[in-house]
Amino acid sequence: MALSTAQREELLAALKARFEKNMPRHLGLEWEKIQDKLEANAEKLWSLHEMERTGGEPDVVGYDKKTDEVIFYDCSAESPAGRRSLCYDGAALAARKANKPADSAVAMAAAMGIELLTEAQYQELQKLGKFDMKTSSWLKTPDEIRQLGGAIFGDRRYNHVFVYHNGADSYYAARGFRGVLRV
Repeated sequence: MALSTAQREELLAALKARFEKNMPRHLGLEWEKIQDKLEANAEKLWSLHEMERTGGEPDVVGYDKKTDEVIFYDCSAESPAGRRSLCYDGAALAARKANKPADSAVAMAAAMGIELLTEAQYQELQKLGKFDMKTSSWLKTPDEIRQLGGAIFGDRRYNHVFVYHNGADSYYAARGFRGVLRV
């Protein structure tokens, strides 16, 4: 799970370039302080590498003063290409009798060291730009919905952000998931 020096330098350069290109996402934050936090936390840097490797284009979207954490979301225009065609969680994957996908969104996120965006976080993301105009993204589903077999996902259509539901065992080529990482 450790990155090589070349991978680390390449990732930090990509994150810095994205940070500088999208300043309205993180007004008042300084890249140098964020880079210091990242360099001091190799595990989080590895998670960001996984977000980047799977097409998430992670970027800083906020800072939590209470916990002194920088918040990264996947900011790719569409749901990350390397994280699509997944059912919601392991229970949904196990319940499929035929045509099982390769993995579930919850399991893949856990393996990457990130969490799925909540509905509130997804709404925050959509205030920063227009995301998922052709795709959709699984969202962290409230227990009361999941216990009934469902899961939620969001997208943007007709210049409006929608949150819908589906059976947790469903999967589509255009549905992936977006993650959040706190550093």
